[in-house]
Amino acid sequence: MTFFLRHYESFVDRFVIFDDGSTDGTLEILRAHPQVELRRASRRVRNSLVLSMLAIYQQAWKESRGKADWVIITNIDEHLYHPSMLSYLADCRAQGVTAIPALGYNMISEAMPDASLRLSEAVTKGVINHHMSKLGIFNPDAVREVNYGAGRHQAWPRGRIVWPVRDEVMNLHFKYVGRSRIESRHVAMHAGLGSLDRRRGWGFHYRPSETPADEKWETFARRAQDVAQPGFEPWRDYDSRRWWREPPNERLRGFAWTQWRRWMALRSLLG
Repeated sequence: MTFFLRHYESFVDRFVIFDDGSTDGTLEILRAHPQVELRRASRRVRNSLVLSMLAIYQQAWKESRGKADWVIITNIDEHLYHPSMLSYLADCRAQGVTAIPALGYNMISEAMPDASLRLSEAVTKGVINHHMSKLGIFNPDAVREVNYGAGRHQAWPRGRIVWPVRDEVMNLHFKYVGRSRIESRHVAMHAGLGSLDRRRGWGFHYRPSETPADEKWETFARRAQDVAQPGFEPWRDYDSRRWWREPPNERLRGFAWTQWRRWMALRSLLG
């Protein structure tokens, strides 16, 4: 949690953090921070962690209308990064940009860095992962509905939507930081999923795997690139899917499919 707050407090005025009952000291850190408002993340959909969180993602930000230039929707292990974030956001606002997607990278490090460091500076190697390319920053006065899919892996926002000309923000997902803690974290995350999540395949990346953990790690590490190396430009060098750049008809089909899956999931809950 310390890494998260240190990263964002340089450009975020107010944090609203939904916690599902942490017992690792996180709540004490949050309560001591003057910019944090702590709220309980209740299971609105009893058998689904994913749908319960989705309900929060879709609605909580709306209270920022008329109060904030931008809202950020993210998870604790996701750091939305730009080398000059404040000036970049000011430029986007001046250009009329209202929705800023972030290019996804799974970051990797053998050891957990010292708590006094910034993760984005201490861990700079990562693997492109288009599933982590998310709409994380947007103007709450311009967006009417954000329409996230499960896990926020895609979005179909409605309103006055203007994307940036080029994609400069990265979503640095610090999931593979501290090799020794990965398996236990996955076990804990998988245990938190509801029965509906498992039936629908949501959170599949937390399932136990037949591939040995060391083998998976080495494969992952070989594919990593240094996103801080001189000359690296995410808008130019990211060679995977960017869903917001897809043709409108493909985006519409994806939205219809997502809505149908959500309806079927809710139907199964109602019997």
